[in-house]
Amino acid sequence: MSTPSFLIRDVTIIDGTGASPVPDQALVVEGRRIAWIGPADQAPVTSPETVVEGEGRTLLPGLINCHVHLTADGAPDTFAQAAGDSIPKATLRAARSAWATLRSGVTTVRDCGAADGVVVELAKEIERGVVPGPRVQAAGRVITMTGGHGHFIGREADGPDEVRKATRQEIKAGAAVIKIMATGGVLTPGVTPTQTALLPEELAAAAQVAHNSGRRVTTHAIGRAGIHNALLAGIDSIEHGFYLDDELLELAIDQGTFLVPTMLAVDGIIRNGQAKGIPAWVVDKAESEAEQQRKSFAAAVASGMRIAAGTDAGTPFNAHGDLARELALMVEHGLPPMQVLVAATSAAAENLGLAHDLGTLTAGKLADLSLVDGDPIADITATGRVALVVKDGVVQRNELTTTGPAVPTAL
Repeated sequence: MSTPSFLIRDVTIIDGTGASPVPDQALVVEGRRIAWIGPADQAPVTSPETVVEGEGRTLLPGLINCHVHLTADGAPDTFAQAAGDSIPKATLRAARSAWATLRSGVTTVRDCGAADGVVVELAKEIERGVVPGPRVQAAGRVITMTGGHGHFIGREADGPDEVRKATRQEIKAGAAVIKIMATGGVLTPGVTPTQTALLPEELAAAAQVAHNSGRRVTTHAIGRAGIHNALLAGIDSIEHGFYLDDELLELAIDQGTFLVPTMLAVDGIIRNGQAKGIPAWVVDKAESEAEQQRKSFAAAVASGMRIAAGTDAGTPFNAHGDLARELALMVEHGLPPMQVLVAATSAAAENLGLAHDLGTLTAGKLADLSLVDGDPIADITATGRVALVVKDGVVQRNELTTTGPAVPTAL
């Protein structure tokens, strides 16, 4: 039995590797994978029923968001929402967030923390085709010290033995990645963003267990001491990273550690503030750290540290499906547009350990595609003008008028 196939033609391809855009191209999808890429005038002959006319648009790999919280929806008080949630309410919200994310051209996300196994189970149901959404790499509950940042969606653990056990419990519960807390944060009452949380030996215990199980481990880390502790422990990815300096950047580069800057999280709080219902203590913390975040990101860009895109979607006024806004902030603060696209494609896939299947438009990889209006190198916001989304070889969103009726579609 032949697998469904189709041809997308008349597109400019940006393949996610950092190579220059190539106009007048075509791409063939067979089953779940990319079968062929090349000049449109050399494309394999196919029937009109299986053709998608790109009409000069830009074809990108499906975008990847390395930091989301699907059970949160951008409400002004994230802590209150999480603390007051029932499991059914959180589940329904997560499913809605996943659909909005997929429609935005993001075909893979890493969920960096949710209570009650909600997103772990959602990831399974998306994979089974029960509900629509991006591919989800779920961390499950975060691992934090007693009373530490994110305790309301976490497992509290103190000392290497407790942290080791908590990590194993999350793996048992189905976590595909481990998320730990090296510092305090903005959205938890009673903690400061820069305070040191889990200690080096605790972080190292989590990293060892995660790596022994073949999983990657990422950490929330804002303050310098916490970032340093995480790097010494061998953490794969630093979330936020507000206080990177030359010593830390050198260590991160030597180890190949990624930075996921989440510029949009602080931006959403500062742009909206108490006038729109964000608690004063959240606004105060965000405002105190905003300038340092920008300086740290600029230093990371200048150093050549590996950067992967992530929004922290679900935090106040930080909606799911807004990765294009994060990419625009990254350009605004110094990362060139092509490198921003790499951060949202191939670098993000490497950060998630999925580069063998995702992140570039390469024959043999999974057919995750985002077709956008405009040139994202000239205007990065073009990444938000989505005309077509393909995940695993199936069309998930289609705003085109010239698509053959035999093209596999989930709509």
